[in-house]
Amino acid sequence: MKISGVDKLMQGYRRYRDGDYEHSRKLIESLVSAGQQPQVAVVACSDSRVDPAILFQSDPGDLYVIRNVANLVPPMEEEGTYHGTSAALEFAVLGLGVKHLIVLGHAHCGGIKLMMQPDPYDSSFKYVPSWVSMLSAAHRRVLATMANAGPEACTRACEQNAVLVSLENLTTFPWVRERIESGELQLHGWYVDIAGPELSAYDGEAGKFVTVI
Repeated sequence: MKISGVDKLMQGYRRYRDGDYEHSRKLIESLVSAGQQPQVAVVACSDSRVDPAILFQSDPGDLYVIRNVANLVPPMEEEGTYHGTSAALEFAVLGLGVKHLIVLGHAHCGGIKLMMQPDPYDSSFKYVPSWVSMLSAAHRRVLATMANAGPEACTRACEQNAVLVSLENLTTFPWVRERIESGELQLHGWYVDIAGPELSAYDGEAGKFVTVI
């Protein structure tokens, strides 16, 4: 009988408790007593297929992960009350002192597909269209420069442009800029094709994503 839902999660936790936890017990105990000290923060999509810890086979304490729809970083702004992504970034940079900030985009992103609809506001979603609207300029650039390309190629280009938008928005935070200028922090734009699987990194000099693995 196939096990699904929360029953599968409970069985998985038992395997973790009796397996990986025991294997990493000393490491985890040191992370509890000394606190976490990750060197890398990752802004990733909430998509269930692109868990950074699984993709990069990281150990506990390696990654500080920030996840949301379409792996987006909003520009700095002080209006409003709730800034989940900005607060997580602030904690990663100022609180933990991470050395690397990675924006991890991916193929087959549902948030990007919604943004590319003729009228993304004509849907049952209330919050998602507004959130992904920060990519509208990137979408227009893709349409202007890829007029003869097919839908799949345009979608891949928009997914990669979403990474670049987030990298640009990161530099609107003064404490990010200061640490980049001092050499304390490096930004990275990565893109994974989950069906490949293939990992690409943005090359600023070449102006494009280049396959690295």
